[in-house]
Amino acid sequence: MSQVKRIVSVGAHSLDAEIMGGPLFLKYVKVGAKCSLLHVTRGRLEDPNATEEEKEAYLQKLTIQNNKAADALGADWSWLGYVSHNMPSIGEFSERLEKYFIEENVELVITHWRGSMHRRHINTHDAVTSAVKRMREKGSNIRLVYGETFEDLVGFIPQAYFELEESERDKWLDALKNYDVFNGHINDFPYIPYYTTNGKVRQIESNARKFTVCYMYASLIENKLW
Repeated sequence: MSQVKRIVSVGAHSLDAEIMGGPLFLKYVKVGAKCSLLHVTRGRLEDPNATEEEKEAYLQKLTIQNNKAADALGADWSWLGYVSHNMPSIGEFSERLEKYFIEENVELVITHWRGSMHRRHINTHDAVTSAVKRMREKGSNIRLVYGETFEDLVGFIPQAYFELEESERDKWLDALKNYDVFNGHINDFPYIPYYTTNGKVRQIESNARKFTVCYMYASLIENKLW
């Protein structure tokens, strides 16, 4: 692990940033790094007929979940203010991210791989990658890696593996469990079995001794081997 002090995980929806960045946050926080979860949107109610009161109650509940998940990872969080049905152009989105990365002196960014089933994940990938690439072209040493989620697996290549101590694995999963969706209350995807099993699969394929997570390098913007 490199000695970076400022890390941001950018997720298209709440929970995405925690899944991708959480494991590294737990390691970097131990050595004094400041870690932030950046949520592009806050998700949406599944019921199109939901009232304004129901929507407000949903957002209030989600804020509590955001706070608890961030606290569990030793991080802070913020929302970019975008909503799922009204995303900005990639250019506008990317410029805003670049400004944020510069103002926050960000050294490492974690975000979605492009091979996703969700348009907002793809848009987030494109905007983050574009922002980091421009910064690199201007002389910045900012780094970018893509995290693994079950929704972004088309063409995802595991390249950097990190073993988690048992306590780190438990803290990461406990942080994710603060979200209703991770616990199966929003849809029927088996989040908990998937991510616990996936850590064991990555452990086997990397010949590691412990539960393992992986990342993919942003090879299109790297100008040297690391």
